[in-house]
Amino acid sequence: MSTQVHEVIKLLSNAFRKKFEDYRGLYLFGACRDGQLHEDEDIEIVALFENSDKSRREEIWPIIGKIETTLDVSIDLYPYTEEEFKADEYLYEEVISDGIFYDPLGISKKV
Repeated sequence: MSTQVHEVIKLLSNAFRKKFEDYRGLYLFGACRDGQLHEDEDIEIVALFENSDKSRREEIWPIIGKIETTLDVSIDLYPYTEEEFKADEYLYEEVISDGIFYDPLGISKKV
């Protein structure tokens, strides 16, 4: 896996685990799921949380911004609860069929 893609997963997992008690893991999907950065492609990620609340987004975006600036990457993050994720049928189907799940410690598991 590309050092930058792996580093994004590691940094996000660590930051979310420390900041949010209800963080459940994330899915890497899209063009970068092969572990490589692709020109003009964002690193697409679904982050799962047990609870949903609007203020969480305000806490998430500075974390994303810092990682993007530090690693010079673009991250497209979708924060969801499991229920919200399943309700987004198009995205859910794409992610479940082709994505890679990372537990809260950042350890991957092919889905």
